[in-house]
Amino acid sequence: TSSVKTRDAWGSRLGVILAVSGSAVGLGNFLRFPSQAAANGGGAFMVPYFIAFLLLGIPLAWIEWTLGRYGGRHNHGTGPGVFHRITSGRPWAKYLGIVSILVPTVITFYYVYIEGWTLAFSYFALTGAWDTAIAAGDMGGFFGGFIAVAETPYFNGPWAAIIVFGIVFVLNYWIIYHGISRGIEKLAKIGMPILIFCGLVLAVRVLTLGAPDANHPDWNVTNALGFMWNPDWSSLSNAKVWIAAAGQIFFTLSVGMGCIMAYSSYLKSKDDVVLSSLTSSSTNEFVEVILGGSVGIVAAAVFYGAAGAQEIAQGGSFSLGFVTMPLIFAQMTGGAIFGLLWFFLLFVAGITSSVSLIQPAITFLKDELDLTQKQAIAAVGSFNFLITMFLVFTMRYGTLDEMDFWAGTVLPVVSATIMVILFGYFLGLKRGFEEMGHGAQLKVPGIYRFIIKFVTPLYLIVLLSFWAYQEWWGVITMAGVEDPQQRWMVTLTRGILLLLIAFMVYVVYLANKKGKFPTLKRGEI
Repeated sequence: TSSVKTRDAWGSRLGVILAVSGSAVGLGNFLRFPSQAAANGGGAFMVPYFIAFLLLGIPLAWIEWTLGRYGGRHNHGTGPGVFHRITSGRPWAKYLGIVSILVPTVITFYYVYIEGWTLAFSYFALTGAWDTAIAAGDMGGFFGGFIAVAETPYFNGPWAAIIVFGIVFVLNYWIIYHGISRGIEKLAKIGMPILIFCGLVLAVRVLTLGAPDANHPDWNVTNALGFMWNPDWSSLSNAKVWIAAAGQIFFTLSVGMGCIMAYSSYLKSKDDVVLSSLTSSSTNEFVEVILGGSVGIVAAAVFYGAAGAQEIAQGGSFSLGFVTMPLIFAQMTGGAIFGLLWFFLLFVAGITSSVSLIQPAITFLKDELDLTQKQAIAAVGSFNFLITMFLVFTMRYGTLDEMDFWAGTVLPVVSATIMVILFGYFLGLKRGFEEMGHGAQLKVPGIYRFIIKFVTPLYLIVLLSFWAYQEWWGVITMAGVEDPQQRWMVTLTRGILLLLIAFMVYVVYLANKKGKFPTLKRGEI
């Protein structure tokens, strides 16, 4: 129909592969992955990691690419419209689709802010603005002052972080304003080669380090790689390691979040999704395992020994990236250049992901409420800015962590579970695999019919159940939170999330009133 022709489209196959790869390759590849691997059995972690990749990552990516391309044919690029079609118009399905817009939108509230940190630290590396803090061994204080969670002499409140956030915020929406092919695709074609180049240079530099501490000749690259990758097979009997591995696959591939669905809705009906999906996923794995696994924690083990690196890994991703790495670069020849490469790499990884997180809400407003690109950007951008400002000034009370727990940990698994069950049991495997196979240059192995129907949904349900068992009650009751102001702020954050869900339900209801979700006969898709 003519309305479908007005949808934007990718300019090339390479462009969409790089864009989806860019969506997947983010801060987690270089910060979260090495910390997770080092803390969960080293090389043994890769066993549940690759099992999760084969049973969760690959099938969910295929499903989301397929559903997105299918939805785009019917002028829908997000969960509400796509789920309405594949369930033959069941009235509840469009409301379940809200989760796949909610997740990326909420992550945007804090992700773009964190992305700003990486650009600011690129500047600090280039200018030496952190030299005083490094000389004092106080990078923790420098970082804490920058994000205004601690009183330090280096910064006067969060204003430096807010200014950089403003620059990054405008850049994100400027790219999105230019659309799929002239904005996001162009960013991916420029950004991904830069990212891989920076990653390769850093990996080579770390892997050619000598033993920098004469008092500890055993602190060297060989032993650092051993610390990172020597398998602790006993860890495989720990359920938490399997959950951590599956969680990392989710986090790194961005599956189930609705970003891939929105991107693939701009494909042509005969564009390949099977090989393209596999190529994007493989690109992400190369960047994560080969590059991400060779820089941060390995460098930490060279400069601080295995025990020090273990402590750094347990200190969290931000501590590794923004506190430990500047201290390491300061001890290297040409450290300012490598510091700049590290933080600029993180910035590029961040922005190629953040535009994909913003896109589903933009796509929904254009598809279902007929907003123009400008109107959709104004609506989403205003909301994004307001909530981010709330987080900036309340972050010390755990509000950012609270949003990340729901949007970054729990709800993507919920969203993916909905997606795989609707694909396997409502669209049906026969239709689903026919749709997947349109234009495919690679045949999906038959075993994946069984995996998608039974293994993946069961894996997801078990994953959710374990998370609920381990963390649910403690999170709900704010166990260990004694500060009444923090309890109040976390409660307010939950209220904001609930109001956002209610608002999205109302907007889907409005779209339904506009006739965007027509009545379908059973079996009609």
